[in-house]
Amino acid sequence: MEQRLIRTEVLGTALELEAHDGLFSPRHIDRGTLAMLSVAPPEPGMRVMDLGCGYGVVGIAAARRCGAENVWMSDADPAAAEAARRNAARNGVPGVHIACGDGFDAVDAAGFDLILVNPPYQSDFAVAKRFIEKGFNRLKLGGRMAVVVKRGTWYRNKMRAVFGGVRDFEVDGYHVLVSERRSESSPRFLKNGRHPLKKT
Repeated sequence: MEQRLIRTEVLGTALELEAHDGLFSPRHIDRGTLAMLSVAPPEPGMRVMDLGCGYGVVGIAAARRCGAENVWMSDADPAAAEAARRNAARNGVPGVHIACGDGFDAVDAAGFDLILVNPPYQSDFAVAKRFIEKGFNRLKLGGRMAVVVKRGTWYRNKMRAVFGGVRDFEVDGYHVLVSERRSESSPRFLKNGRHPLKKT
């Protein structure tokens, strides 16, 4: 596969990223990703999760701001996870936590201040449903999840149901949806009289 080198600036820091065909947005940084980071930028001291990290744009930019020890990244595609590892080393943050697995399955950490998600648009909603529901329990109280999508209706409704509220920011043709964990248990379970979600 043809390798490409993307030189760019993200969150005020210069990055040099390897990518190749078969990975998401291999020729340039995805505009949706940049829209999400403009609304929910990782800040120093935050504990951050880049869920579905691809070749590592979000997690590496976060690690440069927050420290590699405070950032976790995961992707179900082994090629993406490996590219993210190479790019982390190339950009001076080799200590970032990178896992290959489906969503949170390969990640033991919790207590995140910020979870950032650019979900796969071509899949059904099952992937996004798992990300949002499991993401609630991986956030600390007051932590936020940000999701960037083209069409916001299903995601708005899902995030509102799980978190009890959602803010919708329209940036460059994308919807950046942000929800905050405000309680120990998801409002949708309390409303239905069901047991709270266990940590997953």
